[in-house]
Amino acid sequence: MNPKSTARELALLALGQISDGIDQDIQSLSLDLLMQRALESLLDHWREGLDTSAQDLENAHQKLLDSELQDFEKKSLDGVRLHLKEGLVHAEKVLNGLSLSLEMPRLFALSNDPLVQKDALTRIRLVIEERSNIDVRLDQVMEGWRLYRLPRIDRDILRLTVVDLVNLKTPPAVACNEAVDLANRYSDDQGRRMINGILRRFQNSSFLHLA
Repeated sequence: MNPKSTARELALLALGQISDGIDQDIQSLSLDLLMQRALESLLDHWREGLDTSAQDLENAHQKLLDSELQDFEKKSLDGVRLHLKEGLVHAEKVLNGLSLSLEMPRLFALSNDPLVQKDALTRIRLVIEERSNIDVRLDQVMEGWRLYRLPRIDRDILRLTVVDLVNLKTPPAVACNEAVDLANRYSDDQGRRMINGILRRFQNSSFLHLA
């Protein structure tokens, strides 16, 4: 992971700890504290995911036990297959999330680099200071949707990408690839598709050239 990618990820995790839509004094922010809260939130999220996965697997197991006491009718087998599929999908998501959480200590270590911290705080500051303008620009390319209806993580990925494109003059291919990487790590399938579509339209709009 290069320093700029680390700074983007730090900024994304830190933004999630700041109330959306509320003015914030950037000088009062502690990146270390924000990152600690981000890690705690991630761990809580994946603990909940483990509990959900365990329940799905237990339901599948119960279905199998029930099936042994019945004739193997198609309807019963379909129910077993559904529970097993749901359980395995949840388990895969949890394992991916735990893998992400295990990488957090490395992210903490990289965040001690003064240049990475400075870059991350610059991105956070730009998102906070330009949030109203950024949100208006994104709303106008969302085709019948509104930014506020997206999950917070998706909103912040988009905002950080606009900062990359407009304020930091990052090449579009690089900025969008970084956004996809963040979406792959922190969003879901629907969020990834939405982010890709919005960014494509944003690149084709006049907003990309308005600094």
